[in-house]
Amino acid sequence: MRYMEEMPFYGQNPRGLENCIFRFTYMWLRNGDNFWFFLTTVGHERAYGYRFFGGRWNQYSIALRDIDSFRCSHPTPTPY
Repeated sequence: MRYMEEMPFYGQNPRGLENCIFRFTYMWLRNGDNFWFFLTTVGHERAYGYRFFGGRWNQYSIALRDIDSFRCSHPTPTPY
C-alpha cells in the first residue's frame, strides 16, 4: 500500500497508542506484517481491537512489544 508507506509515522512507542483509541490505525509489526486495526483498548502488554482481514473486521489483539510503528487516522467527526 504505497500511500501509507509515504505517510510519516505517528509514533514508534507503543504506549502512544492510547491516543489512537477508537480510531482506524495502520500498524507495522516487527515481523514485517502491516494492516489496518481499529483500536478499542490498550492494556499493560497488549492492544485490543479489530483487524481487517478476510473482507471483514475480526477481533484481534497485538502484543505491544511486537509493534514497530503505527499511524492513526484523524478522529471521525460526529453530528453531535
